Amino acid sequence: MWRKLWRTVGAWPGFTPIARSLVTVDRWLGRVTRGRVVALGMAPSLILTTTGRKSGLPRSQPLQYVRDGDDFVIIASNWGGEKHPAWSYNLRSNPDARITLGGREIPVTAREAQGDDRDRLWQLVVDQWPGYAAYRVRASHREIRLFRLTPAG
Repeated sequence: MWRKLWRTVGAWPGFTPIARSLVTVDRWLGRVTRGRVVALGMAPSLILTTTGRKSGLPRSQPLQYVRDGDDFVIIASNWGGEKHPAWSYNLRSNPDARITLGGREIPVTAREAQGDDRDRLWQLVVDQWPGYAAYRVRASHREIRLFRLTPAG
């Protein structure tokens, strides 16, 4: 029931500014619960840790994901903003990352989805969180990146 409510709320245009302000709370919750609670339970979420392409330092970000087999698919929507999120540049620079999910750290390798695979994954993403369709309209000047995270080993 809650997921259905969140999906409806997430598609509402006024939700984005509210959700952006919750990211700080989300990061804190993820850190304190070791990834057990992220995105306030709105959608399946994980914490992605990349290596900063300029700084070389670890950078963590709570993100929604969709499963595709053993892989995790993450969405670089940046709420439909005009720029791609920084973490997507980090993954392009260094595809080796880790995710924290349910208290477990999992090393992953990222690959940007392309072509038919991207189209299929985009549909999975929108089916899970319809708000991404609105983000796509807002970001019409750029294609929202999708990354497939494959567990290492």
